[in-house]
Amino acid sequence: MGHRLTAITTRTGDAGTTGLGDGSRCLKSAARIHALGEVDELNSHLGLLRSMGLPGAIDALLLQVQHDLFDLGGELSVPGMTLLKPEQVAALDDALKGYNAKLPPLAEFILPGGTPAASQAHICRTVARRAERAVVAVACEATNAAASADAAPALRGELLQYLNRLSDLLFVLARTLNRAGDAASTEVYWKHQRQPKA
Repeated sequence: MGHRLTAITTRTGDAGTTGLGDGSRCLKSAARIHALGEVDELNSHLGLLRSMGLPGAIDALLLQVQHDLFDLGGELSVPGMTLLKPEQVAALDDALKGYNAKLPPLAEFILPGGTPAASQAHICRTVARRAERAVVAVACEATNAAASADAAPALRGELLQYLNRLSDLLFVLARTLNRAGDAASTEVYWKHQRQPKA
């Protein structure tokens, strides 16, 4: 790994394959590689969100999430390895409950937007959902290939639980950030024509 990190250009992927952490190679179009890319994109969007001058507690929470996503990506990269712990999922649950308890109930769906930080949190939320769908595809692929002798080990449930909780947390954080430092919320509720009852 040290050599790979030092030599950024390795040329080993020029033919459209890439190496997994266990030394095996697969096509860059494989579901597992697609999922790794989605998790990497999510982590990068979180890095952008953290650059926006967040309240200290939220910034610290998202920094830990970035570390957790490296653990999650490590499990995707090394089939059969366990890195993401149940406690990391539980920490998201605790944060979700804590921040959501401080928010008023939703009267309607809200439009993604508001402050720049809240808008970026909404983008992170949607990318987290996309990453979750990609990891589901890997899990389904592993389940369908379970009868094969050379099949990769099935993914642990914690990976899907983590991404599912994270997207919920990011929605709550977007609402929180739209209220940060100001008594007035910048949330915009969805205005739609209600159909008359038949």
